[in-house]
Amino acid sequence: MNNINKYISKINKLKNKKIDEKKILKIKKKFLSKNGIIDYYLNKIKLIKNKKELGKKINILKNNILLIIKNNNLIKKNDIKINIDYDFFYKKNKYNLGSKHPITLIKDKIFKIFNKLNFNIIYDNKEIETDWYNFKALNFPKYHPSRDMQDTYYINKKYLLRTHTSSIQIRYMIKNKPPIRIITYGKVYRNESISKYTYNMFHQIELLYVDKNKYLSIIYLKVLIKYFINIFFGNNYKIRFRTSYFPFTNPSFEVDLYYNNKWLEIIGCGMVNEKILKNVKYNYIKYRGIAIGMGIERLAMIYYNIKDIRIFFSNDIRTLKQFKSQL
Repeated sequence: MNNINKYISKINKLKNKKIDEKKILKIKKKFLSKNGIIDYYLNKIKLIKNKKELGKKINILKNNILLIIKNNNLIKKNDIKINIDYDFFYKKNKYNLGSKHPITLIKDKIFKIFNKLNFNIIYDNKEIETDWYNFKALNFPKYHPSRDMQDTYYINKKYLLRTHTSSIQIRYMIKNKPPIRIITYGKVYRNESISKYTYNMFHQIELLYVDKNKYLSIIYLKVLIKYFINIFFGNNYKIRFRTSYFPFTNPSFEVDLYYNNKWLEIIGCGMVNEKILKNVKYNYIKYRGIAIGMGIERLAMIYYNIKDIRIFFSNDIRTLKQFKSQL
């Protein structure tokens, strides 16, 4: 490192001086040629810890040499043009590029549909949650089956890996007053065995719309879901609504899509439970809400006609390339 400082000091003294052509050719040969000083330090940079500092010094040295050549009117076509921000470590190689991951493609498609309906996208990377945000605030009873270790990854008594992205909605409602219209996205974790149809980590999208009573109803919820499915899959698919139970909605429904001669559950939804509105200090008499949740992997499997969920967690670039032009 000391040697390069000496070279920089010597070259700095020559920057504003007139130098004859022979001397400049010697400088070029000494510093810029193959196996020259610059080349030596570029090879050495791989072996040291403080790469950033040495890289800056190499750039300073090279740029100053090029300034000397320019000031003496000896720049030729083959010389590198002076650019202080030029990255001398960049090599223009042809890389085997893939594509956006199919999960990202599906997520973007869903966002685009609901963004046109004025749903605001909310990101939250808190994959480690507290029991209150993940369960209690969402009206999960103390001994609800999903709290069991068989379904939830607990870190300790207080913290766990979130089992749904509904916790994002609780955080958002606490900080924001209605009306709200949001769409959330993130990874969720459940202690399930890995198979063709299940994985212990997946991606979830949820929608929450809270407004005055007169604007929201079960009819609005069903129309919104039918609209989404028609845009996303096309109107050739049959769907059905089944009554169900979720602690955070009342009434609750599951939406099935008729696919490959059988009904597949793709969406859970319902009217937001009054207890949830109370927990976030909303006026539950004045306001009501609708909630919709869907697993992206399930939608992607249907959309791309994929039989094994594990494909989405493969890093094989050949797999990713297949999805490049499908959306």
